[in-house]
Amino acid sequence: MSRNVALVIIFGLSLLGPCAVFAASSYASINALGRNPSSAPKIFTAMVIALLFAQALAVIALLIVFQLFTAS
Repeated sequence: MSRNVALVIIFGLSLLGPCAVFAASSYASINALGRNPSSAPKIFTAMVIALLFAQALAVIALLIVFQLFTAS
């Protein structure tokens, strides 16, 4: 397996991981809001914090992969 193919696989996985976190977090928060609508502010705050951490990890992973692509 060449180096570029390995980096493309890593790039794809670093995108799919945060997408899965986004989907799971959104699904769980919608279910929680459906069961208890009065707790919307707490659920929304927790969901936004989880999504921000997932996004930050995705950006860090993509920057690392971009750095590996440019390194010879």
